[in-house]
Amino acid sequence: MVDKVIPNLMPSPHFPPKPHHLEQQTPHHHHHTTTTTTTNSNSRHLSPLMQNILFQNFNPNNFKTPNNNNLPKPPTSPLLLRRRRIPLGKSNDPNKGKPWATQRLSPQGQLTLQTLLNSNTEDIRIDELLYKLVQQHEFESEFDLETLSVDLLSIVKSLGFHRKCELAVNIIKWIRNHKDSEFLLKGPVVAVLITSLGKENRVSDAASLFHSLHSDGFTVDVYAYTSMITAYANNGRYREAVLVVKKMEEEGCRPTLITYNVILNVYGKMGMPWNKILAIFDGMKSQGIKPDSYTYNTLISCCKRGSLYEEAAEIFGQMKMAGYTPDKVTYNALLDVYAKSRRHKEAMEVLREMELNQFSPSIVTYNALISGYAKDGLLDEAVELKTQMMEKGIKPDVVTYTTLLSGFEKAGKDKSAFSIFGEMISIGCSPNICTYNALIKMYGNRGKFTEMMKIFEELRTAGCTPDIVTWNTLLAVLGQNGMHSEVSEVFKEMKKAGFVPERDTFNTLIGAYSRCRSFDQAMAVYQRILAAGVIPDLSTYNAVLAALARGGLWKQAEKVLAEMKDGGRCKPNELTYSSLLHAYANGKEIQRMCNLSEEIYSGGIKPHAVLLKTLVLVYSKSDLLMETERAFLELRRKGYLPDISTLNAMVSIYGKRQMVAKATEILNYMKETGFTPSLTTYNSLIYMYSRTESFERSEDMLREIKAKGLKPDLYSYNTVIFAYGRKGRMQDASRIFLELADSGLRPDVITYNTFVASYAAHSMFVEAIDLIQYMIKHGCRPNQNTYNAIVDWYCKHGRKDEAKLFVEDLRKLDPRIPKEEERRLLERIMKRHL
Repeated sequence: MVDKVIPNLMPSPHFPPKPHHLEQQTPHHHHHTTTTTTTNSNSRHLSPLMQNILFQNFNPNNFKTPNNNNLPKPPTSPLLLRRRRIPLGKSNDPNKGKPWATQRLSPQGQLTLQTLLNSNTEDIRIDELLYKLVQQHEFESEFDLETLSVDLLSIVKSLGFHRKCELAVNIIKWIRNHKDSEFLLKGPVVAVLITSLGKENRVSDAASLFHSLHSDGFTVDVYAYTSMITAYANNGRYREAVLVVKKMEEEGCRPTLITYNVILNVYGKMGMPWNKILAIFDGMKSQGIKPDSYTYNTLISCCKRGSLYEEAAEIFGQMKMAGYTPDKVTYNALLDVYAKSRRHKEAMEVLREMELNQFSPSIVTYNALISGYAKDGLLDEAVELKTQMMEKGIKPDVVTYTTLLSGFEKAGKDKSAFSIFGEMISIGCSPNICTYNALIKMYGNRGKFTEMMKIFEELRTAGCTPDIVTWNTLLAVLGQNGMHSEVSEVFKEMKKAGFVPERDTFNTLIGAYSRCRSFDQAMAVYQRILAAGVIPDLSTYNAVLAALARGGLWKQAEKVLAEMKDGGRCKPNELTYSSLLHAYANGKEIQRMCNLSEEIYSGGIKPHAVLLKTLVLVYSKSDLLMETERAFLELRRKGYLPDISTLNAMVSIYGKRQMVAKATEILNYMKETGFTPSLTTYNSLIYMYSRTESFERSEDMLREIKAKGLKPDLYSYNTVIFAYGRKGRMQDASRIFLELADSGLRPDVITYNTFVASYAAHSMFVEAIDLIQYMIKHGCRPNQNTYNAIVDWYCKHGRKDEAKLFVEDLRKLDPRIPKEEERRLLERIMKRHL
């Protein structure tokens, strides 16, 4: 086990003042730029970087023309001077965000652009076309590098808008071979192309351009760096974005406000520890760069991943103190943090404040609220919110329906899940990849792998492409069902499909392997996280804790928890303590489990619904009836609704004690409240009836499993076989055995031992011996319980000599039996006899 679980892998970038000889001329970023983002409806879709590049006033005097006596002198025409002063942003664009206004181009520039847009890429000779552009400027005697630069920038931007990035790349190649390339590549032209490539998901091409310019000695300015960071971040390649940040620091390139905002956004998406995010924020202020409203909104959004609702509230307060008025983006971000932190009361208070300040809630607002309630199992409240939004004229979208579908699936309410899916289809709302992912998870969690794979194929037919969540869902489902080899195969297929494993994939793999009881492999994946430089977040810690919990490794789990708390590295949440409870339960540390539960009941640790449900599960697993009932009553007293796992735990503990009335009461509650009994539910009922005088009802439960479209597992069949065997009804037991074999399942040692014990109990030793020979022949090795059943029956009836004779002749029956096993059985006979 790792001694130091999470090392300090990623120091916060520190940007020293740039050496004077490397200082770049960068336009000043005015505060009103970001304000425009939130108030101007025509430009609100622009990224912060494009605001910074395009909303600046392009002043040719900021750039010096290289000394070249062959160039004509700069023109002094007032018309041209006026043309050069036109800002290159959409704020003054009469087309309002459509392709760039052609009047900002020279006549030859307009002709060049139209030729590029209207011709096939393979038919265009860039060299000839751009040569004519330069030649025309020289012919008109009005040529200088600034006007050519303006033309080239406008052409590159327009080509990017029209998704003709390949032509734009070729123009940059032409510029690089031009004698004045160093000048022409200054300003925003490179940044604009990198941004366009990023939007087209051609991040590798953008990176190639960026690195080749840098290696060839061209000046890469702050806007190009910021564009590259943004391109990586928007495509989910956060680690590479951070490497660009470090490169920028090494080059001494001073970040702008927009750069800092982009870096904060990347750190938030990566789930960086809050203290590292604050270090960036403080470093920004120490450089004399004043945060804007976008900065504060980004910081609040950074609090989502770790459920840092207190920190979000503090940033919200700082924003107001700094003189910024919260806008709709601010309120939605804060509300989302509260919703993800399951602080429903505070989330609703934000909604009220939002409406009080004349900001109408949007679909984004309601989806965040619905998500919070659904994840907490408060599905009635989630559905009520959907009704409220519809009454306000807000139409539910695919996110709304998928969130509710996932909530019902998690709660085990399959009927409601399909109902919400049907409603979604009926109103013409097409499923997206998230919807398909939810359906894959639902079928997979219920062991319906055929249906799961049908959905996987259907999403392709519907024009969707499996995303990283699809693959992660498959990994999680297969791992949950203990399908170890399939987990490894899917992981290989995922990489073949071009997906680079990120932190969420690693987290999923840790969980998948630990569910397959492959704890070493789970920890090996964790080591890969560290080796790959991925920064573990709360989800990673919780995945590691869940793996440790399954192995009952409570000491290591306590160590991880202590490290999370160390220096405020990561705030534990309800899932953290839930895993610790499971670790105690699986490690048989009942007293530690009870001590932690008292902290929860007393409020020392917030008695969250997840924790109270966990208490029901761990006490039921530990077969502690009074403690299980107390946790269940506390859950109901707090107003939380149980989920399918909690209800199954109650059925299980009542079933173990044959408390039929109590188990039936829970089962009726499940049916009344729309829960769909699962295979686990039925198996508990089969167990309960198999030990009662109504043992035949265990087969009735087996029939009901099939009638509900579920597939009985080996436990289902073995328990029914036991029910008949203990009553000597061996013909019925054999009938169920044949049904088991016909279902495609393979009998295990428990199946055979059940028969052996039943035959022995009814003095049917010939049949017992024949069965042992059969199981050996079919590759199922007898274990201690196989032979104990026969020896114990002889001893119970005072037939010690016959028991010894059986053991002495055992090698004839089982030639591979170890001598230690023979000695053990003889010692058992002596102890039983005494």
